[in-house]
Amino acid sequence: MHCIEAYGLTELKGMPVSGVLKSSEGTEIRTAGWIYSKNVLGKLLFIRLRDSTGIVQIAVRDIIGEEVFEQLKRIQPESSLSVKGIVKIDPRAPGGVEIQATSIDVLGASLDAFPIRPGVGKRFLLDNRHLAIRGRRVTTVLKINAAVSELFRRWLRRHGYTEIHNPSLITAACEGGATLFKVDYFGRRAYLTQSGQLYNEAAITSLEKIFCFQPSFRAEVSRTMRHLTEFWQLEIEEAFATQEDMMRLEEEMVAYVVQEIIALRGRELKKLNGSLKPLEPPFKRVSYDEAIEALKGAGVKVDWGTDLGADEERKLCELLGSPIFVTRFPAKTRAFYHKPDPKRPEVVLCHDLLIWPYGEIVGGGQRIDDYETLMGKLLDSGLDPKEYAWYIDLRRYGSVPHSGFGLGLERFLSYLCALPHIREASLFPRTPTRIYP
Repeated sequence: MHCIEAYGLTELKGMPVSGVLKSSEGTEIRTAGWIYSKNVLGKLLFIRLRDSTGIVQIAVRDIIGEEVFEQLKRIQPESSLSVKGIVKIDPRAPGGVEIQATSIDVLGASLDAFPIRPGVGKRFLLDNRHLAIRGRRVTTVLKINAAVSELFRRWLRRHGYTEIHNPSLITAACEGGATLFKVDYFGRRAYLTQSGQLYNEAAITSLEKIFCFQPSFRAEVSRTMRHLTEFWQLEIEEAFATQEDMMRLEEEMVAYVVQEIIALRGRELKKLNGSLKPLEPPFKRVSYDEAIEALKGAGVKVDWGTDLGADEERKLCELLGSPIFVTRFPAKTRAFYHKPDPKRPEVVLCHDLLIWPYGEIVGGGQRIDDYETLMGKLLDSGLDPKEYAWYIDLRRYGSVPHSGFGLGLERFLSYLCALPHIREASLFPRTPTRIYP
C-alpha cells in the first residue's frame, strides 16, 4: 500500500494503490515517495508521487505554508517527499483518487534535471541503469522476478527439496575451461563458478533432494539477446532419479509457476506480454535426431553432431510446437558428467527445454554414477583427475543414480515478460562489454 503509516487502514497486498485509497475516503494517511511529475495551476499544485506500489496524485494548496508551497513549485522531478493528507475520491485524478495534502516535508531535493527522459537511447539507459531502474516498467519486471523466485522455492519446498548454498569460488571447471573467470585466491588459482552442479551432487548424498539458487558466471564472448556473463540459475539435483523424472519435474514446476504468476501479477504481465498463456504438461518430447531431421526438412543447414543455437531452437519451436524437450544430444556437445545412453554411447541422457521465442531455458539430464566411466570421460575430455578428486570420491563411496537440471532465471523472466533483450531481466546486467554501473 502506498503508505508509511495508515490510520484505520489494513494492508491490501497486490491491490493497485488507487483501489486501496478509494476504499478509504476521508482517512488521514502519511505516505512518502518521489515526484513523478507535477503541474502548477496558480495556487493549486498537483504532484504525482510514485513508489513501488504505483502513482498517486497529491493535491497541494498554499494552506500548507507559503514557503513550502513556493519550494514545491520550484522543486524538480525525482525529489523525495513525505506527505500527510486526507484521501479524497475525485474522478478527474489519475486512478480516480487523490490525497489532499495537509503537510509536506522535502526529504531530498533533486539537485539537477533528471537525465532519464523519453527519447534517450538504450546505451544511455544502460550507462545510467542506477537511475533508469526507477521507471515503472523496470519496477514491474523486478517485482515479477521476485515473485517468480519465491514461487520456484515454494513449489520445491512443497515437494521435499532442501535449499543449499554453494561456493562461488571454485578450483575446477564444470561447463568447460574456456568460459571460466580467473581469480587470484591468495596466490592460488581459482575461478568464479559456472554452476553449482558438482557441489549439488555431493549434497544429495546427505539430503537426497536439493536445489540451489545463486549466480553463475560464464566468460562467453556472446553478444546475443539471451546471454549474460553473470546470471542467476536455479539448479536441482536428486538422488535415485532418472532423466525422465527430471523432465516430469520441470514441466510440472514450470507450468505451476506460469499459472501462479499470471494469477498474482496478471495485470502487470498483460501490459508486458499480452499473449502469455498457462502451460499444459506434459510437454512434447523429441530426440536430437528427430530435431535435426525436422530442421533439415525445413531447409535449415545443420549437421548431426553440432549443438543447436538460438536460431535452430526457435525454428524447432515453430515447427514442432512450444514448449518442447529435445533429448539425447551427441556426447561431444555436452559436458563430461552426462551419462552415456547404455544403448547408444555416442549420445547422452540429457535434455534441453525450449520455449518460444527464447529457445533453451532449462538444460539437464542424468549424471554418470559409475567410477570407471567418469574417469574415462575426464581423461577423454582432457581434464586432470587430480583437480576433480573430491568429485570422483562421490563415485568411490556409495554412488547412486542421480539427475538434475539448471534453469536460467533471466531467460525465464524474458519469456514471461516478453523482454526484447535479457539485459532487461537483470537489475545491473553484466555482458562482455558492460561492467558499469
